[in-house]
Amino acid sequence: MHWTFVSRILVGTCLLGTTPAAMSEIQRTSAGHPDLTGTYDSGTLTPEERPKVFGDRQFMTREEADMLLKAHPFTQTDANVISDPNRGAPQAGGDGQQAYGAGGVGGYNSFWVDPGSGVSEVNGKIRTSIVYDPPNGRRPPMTPAGIKKITDNFSSFSYQNDGTASWLKTDGPGPFDGPESVALAERCLLGFSAGPPSMPGLYNNFKRIVQTDDHVMILLEMVHDARIIRLNSEHGPAVNRKWLGDSIGRWEGDTLVVETKNFKEKTGLYGGDENLHLTERFTKLDNGNLLYNFTVNDPTAWTKPWSGEYVWKTSTDKVYEYACHEGNYAMGNILRGARLLEREATAAQSRNGSP
Repeated sequence: MHWTFVSRILVGTCLLGTTPAAMSEIQRTSAGHPDLTGTYDSGTLTPEERPKVFGDRQFMTREEADMLLKAHPFTQTDANVISDPNRGAPQAGGDGQQAYGAGGVGGYNSFWVDPGSGVSEVNGKIRTSIVYDPPNGRRPPMTPAGIKKITDNFSSFSYQNDGTASWLKTDGPGPFDGPESVALAERCLLGFSAGPPSMPGLYNNFKRIVQTDDHVMILLEMVHDARIIRLNSEHGPAVNRKWLGDSIGRWEGDTLVVETKNFKEKTGLYGGDENLHLTERFTKLDNGNLLYNFTVNDPTAWTKPWSGEYVWKTSTDKVYEYACHEGNYAMGNILRGARLLEREATAAQSRNGSP
């Protein structure tokens, strides 16, 4: 059996028991609520969307999970082969491989990738995907407006650099017209797996939670964002829009429920927009892990709401700063390079008598 995965659906832990902790076993704050403070690793090889080979099956057997782990490209032995220090320079323009970005010029290889080492188990069952609603385990179809927004917002990030101003051949804004047209992920402002909602990613899957009686802070290793969740409060006016949205939390029994809205038109969720309304649920489990559940409701981006759930594994590791700013530091050169390519293309058209 073979499965194909794309980079955005990866993350993992070993098989994790996920029974909600008994009331007497939960470490609590002075206010009597479960203490979520701690560091968690959300890495898992459970895919975000269900591979079609599973059909409508929500769960897989342990034998199938073992096969998934053995077949996964990031669990192969050759992924950690030491690079040859005497190797030559990459070929001019790269080799065209986009699996690790940078066009195959050595920006990344699998040594730098840490998506996790196992699959996520919820209530004693191994999920075939993080998404569980719709029942097919896949995001619902996007609306035409949502598809257009992805095309506009991620044009620079998805542009395949062939050394020409090829964007001049298409109508509409170009991917490098100005700072605002460069994708947020390329500028390390938002994106990748940080969310919200927080998804597993190729690396940087740690979260640090700090909790008080009236606030919860979630420090995300990816892009080093800090989400501030106000408890038992009210959302601010819609005119005050934020990159991470406006998050308000409340306790429903031993589960922290967080409602987030008032996002900017560009969000950390691939495809989301300013109408995104996100509901998240954080539940402490009997082994100290955290069950993370979320529902995405964005009627201008998707044809219906969709939900997912997976486990964040408790960890004693520290969360270090992820200083990702290449796209900001290099902004001037990115735009200057685009203008140079455009001038070269215009000059070539003039020489050839093209309109």
